[in-house]
Amino acid sequence: MKNFGVVEEALVMALMLVSVFVIFYIPDIDMTYRIGIVVMAFAVIFLSMLASIILKMQKEERLAAARNA
Repeated sequence: MKNFGVVEEALVMALMLVSVFVIFYIPDIDMTYRIGIVVMAFAVIFLSMLASIILKMQKEERLAAARNA
């Protein structure tokens, strides 16, 4: 994951672990809740990835503007 830092990688791994644990190892949860938990986990992963990419692009733009000034 080249766009992630250490914290983001830990977040992604934790959310993936939780979603797999919920899907396979908790039998008394309704399937609707399982799907909801997995969707929420992957939405957080996607949004953190998107935020990381946007912040990286903004940093590159600031550096380019500083070089041109």
